[in-house]
Amino acid sequence: MKHTPLHAIHVSLGAKMVEYGGYEMPVSYPAGIAAEHRAVRERAGVFDVSHMGEFEVSGPDRNAFVQRVTCNDVGALKPGQAQYSAILTDQGTFVDDCLVYRFEDRLMLVVNAANIAKDWEHIVAQKRGANVRLRDISDETGLLAVQGPVAEALLAALTPVGIAMIPYYHFAQGKVAGVQCFISRTGYTGEDGFELYCRGADLETLWHALAGAGRAEPCGLGARDTLRLEAGYPLYGNDIDAGVTPYEAGLGWIVKLDKGAEFTGLAALKRQKLEGVKRRLVGFKMTEPKMVARHGYGVYVDGTQVDVVRSGTVTPTANCAIGTTYLPAGQAKPGAPFTVDVRGKRAPAEVVRMPFVPRRTKQ
Repeated sequence: MKHTPLHAIHVSLGAKMVEYGGYEMPVSYPAGIAAEHRAVRERAGVFDVSHMGEFEVSGPDRNAFVQRVTCNDVGALKPGQAQYSAILTDQGTFVDDCLVYRFEDRLMLVVNAANIAKDWEHIVAQKRGANVRLRDISDETGLLAVQGPVAEALLAALTPVGIAMIPYYHFAQGKVAGVQCFISRTGYTGEDGFELYCRGADLETLWHALAGAGRAEPCGLGARDTLRLEAGYPLYGNDIDAGVTPYEAGLGWIVKLDKGAEFTGLAALKRQKLEGVKRRLVGFKMTEPKMVARHGYGVYVDGTQVDVVRSGTVTPTANCAIGTTYLPAGQAKPGAPFTVDVRGKRAPAEVVRMPFVPRRTKQ
């Protein structure tokens, strides 16, 4: 397994370490997932997410190339802006979801750790004579996410960059705690927050400036998962995968069919939009006390299995058993009932609107 530059620090803090995306990562620290989750909702938490992948695209054809390999409209980005997008198959299904950052002289794609090798192979295969230079900079890039209502104040005290002036899905470059970074304002928790990209060798300095008593609570993958589920954000491998299209996943807004550029999956998605989707991703809550739907449990409509639970647990802020699954399009509306096989018992559930907890990102 790979390690991030902060591995020894996580171990010294007593983190419970697990394999994730080929990395040994902290799932929680001694305070526990619920305490970490609440710290992000109420104050601030800091996540080591250096396992994520980063691909740099430079050269004269860089914008046209990224237009071809992603479904959102890169042409709508100005330097200093970021965009949520996806890398798709010819069938219009997900190779991965990603973030695209546009700099003056290059673009950067941020992808999921478990998909780095697959995504890289997929992107390189589409080069086809384009005048671009592709670099996988994942191993040399460190990444911290600082999330929560006091994240802005915490960072402002450590940098001359006017981070209060960074709009949502924009970024700026400068020093934080003396470390050269680029600072983006996106987030995966439903709270306001920032991502700090730096050289891996500088990550420890940043961590010590941010984490600790009176600052940001160290948070692991467990809290990251409960926070993103409450906020209604998809996780590759759960809510979206190689069998799902953006339209089915409720992410049609990232598909720009008319952006003036062919992209992988375009024909299939045009066809699906014309014909209509047969299933949709929905949020749900369990309606019987003590019944918790977990990833992989069977989902049934009128006695017939239609899918499995994609994400599911009891989360601290929602304070009930919630989850996501795919239902037939006609059934995918708030209040619609269905059942989940919870350890051999068909437990009742109903569709609810997402997000489960209001997002407080800076819009």
